[in-house]
Amino acid sequence: MAVIEAHGLTKRFGNRTVVDNLSFRVEPGRITGFLGPNGAGKSTTMRLMLGLDEGEGLTLFDGMPYRQLRFPARRVGAMLDAKSFHPGRSALNHLRMVAKGAGLPAERAEQVLEAVGLTPVAAARPRGFSLGMSQRLGLAVALLGDPDTLVLDEPANGLDPQGIHWLRSFLTQYAASGKSVLVSSHLLSEVEAVADRLVVIGRGRLIADAPKAEFVRTFDLESVHVRTPESDKLAGAVAHEGGTVAERGHELLVVRGVSQRRIAEIAAACGIFVYELRTETATLETAFLHASAEKTDYDAVGSGADGEKVTA
Repeated sequence: MAVIEAHGLTKRFGNRTVVDNLSFRVEPGRITGFLGPNGAGKSTTMRLMLGLDEGEGLTLFDGMPYRQLRFPARRVGAMLDAKSFHPGRSALNHLRMVAKGAGLPAERAEQVLEAVGLTPVAAARPRGFSLGMSQRLGLAVALLGDPDTLVLDEPANGLDPQGIHWLRSFLTQYAASGKSVLVSSHLLSEVEAVADRLVVIGRGRLIADAPKAEFVRTFDLESVHVRTPESDKLAGAVAHEGGTVAERGHELLVVRGVSQRRIAEIAAACGIFVYELRTETATLETAFLHASAEKTDYDAVGSGADGEKVTA
């Protein structure tokens, strides 16, 4: 099944709570994006899930904590630190060493190197790898046991455009085979391209746990752009229907709160000529900025989600 269930995860450093009673569920057959501002507690949460940090709460992988899994490498593959490798070993020998420690066949090392595109540098020492190559090697380690669950922290960091495209395709196919993927990333465009569901946190607390489309719709940012020579007349008619004119320009109205279809019906009933009518939906980035606006600890002076001035 490859179901992940996190219950009441909590982590404190002295008087500071960095993960606060966090609960969520990751289902198989989909990619779940794990989002939050810098310092939100994403990496700490993943470490708690895998038993690498001591804290409160419980994470179950198909009903069992990670430490109680009989063959954990065959059940859960994790990449939390792309630079976690032996500095003196070649990439191939590093993977062979990890495979032996996990009770896996040695030939899996060559197989996963090929899967992530690192066969040409199998004999090279990873300490000379770029960040993107290190990410690929870290993913190779996670894939050694052919697990049914992946937990990945910022896997796209350092990848070039070709590498990002490859990672997107790989994770999509992996999830489509009925496996689970939990992936954190600051590259919201990449999360938007692959994620089916989102878990969003801020200051260690849950902000949202919802399908991606539902999360974006939550902030009512969908707007209808209308071009008409009778913008004043249509604006009044739309307002009568309970809509809001968010922007107004020369022969242009940007309307919220009324659907594109309903605006077309209103215009027809009023005899108003319309020569453009289209709906624009908020991006994941816009929705995320709205959701996390009050939940960030490290914000520079600049523009907020609605263009207003914000300070750190």
